[in-house]
Amino acid sequence: MDTQAHTPQVWFITGASKGFGLELVKQLLAQGHQVAATSRDATGLRAAVGSDSPNLLPLAVELTDEARVGEAIAATVQQYGRLDVVVNNAGYGQLGGLEEVTDAEARENFDVNVFGTLNVIRRAMPQLRKQQSGHIINFSSIAGIQGGFPGWGVYCATKFAVEGLSEALAAEVAPFGVKVTVVAPGYFRTNFLQSGSLKLAADKLPAYQVVRNNEAYHDHVRETNSQLGDPAKGAAALIQVATEPNPPMHLLLGADAYGLAEAKIKSLQADMATWQALSHATAADPAQA
Repeated sequence: MDTQAHTPQVWFITGASKGFGLELVKQLLAQGHQVAATSRDATGLRAAVGSDSPNLLPLAVELTDEARVGEAIAATVQQYGRLDVVVNNAGYGQLGGLEEVTDAEARENFDVNVFGTLNVIRRAMPQLRKQQSGHIINFSSIAGIQGGFPGWGVYCATKFAVEGLSEALAAEVAPFGVKVTVVAPGYFRTNFLQSGSLKLAADKLPAYQVVRNNEAYHDHVRETNSQLGDPAKGAAALIQVATEPNPPMHLLLGADAYGLAEAKIKSLQADMATWQALSHATAADPAQA
């Protein structure tokens, strides 16, 4: 039996008032872990968790404010003495064609999904380096691996960014004993498709029927609650990964995510094989060196 699974850990989780974040908090508290949980509203967060446990530290944090993020990390270390697992879960979806989404809408999505994550990483790493241990789990999406979803271009861009920065982070922090996992879920039965977690472009162009069709599809998924994934099982998978001595760099959650990732790999390999000669033909002529 893995004894690590029974060793209490200190977790810092963003976006903890709903979805994956809330499910993680509840399961971790039930297992005896100590959890610093962030949301914009600490009172609402405590109500959502439904616990007055001393193992819960609810924190009101605006992730785009790096100073406030730093204060939250410091409060966690002061309360619990260390920091074992950092989960960058907070984020939201932006739906709309790339021609439709305004500069302000796009930048706001990046501010939360990418720069909020970077704020947490910058402020958590000094403590993790000091400890020479820790695990950072960044939430991406299958939309950070497969981008062929009409209307999701900006959101895909934020999640492709999370994938890339996570890979670079893993290489940078490995010498300090810090591990990194980037999580790519498919569709889970969370409130991701609800108005509080999904924003639509204010300006819609009639020409983009393919985007309107995608919006209608997601309305149907939300109304029928027909997503494949169970968030309780997804949260349990993350808790398991956090006990592994060699956790994955990339973790796909859901059969739909797994299938889409396989399709992306095959598509990339097909392009590589078809255009291999042209790729190699760009090499400099040694005689011209």
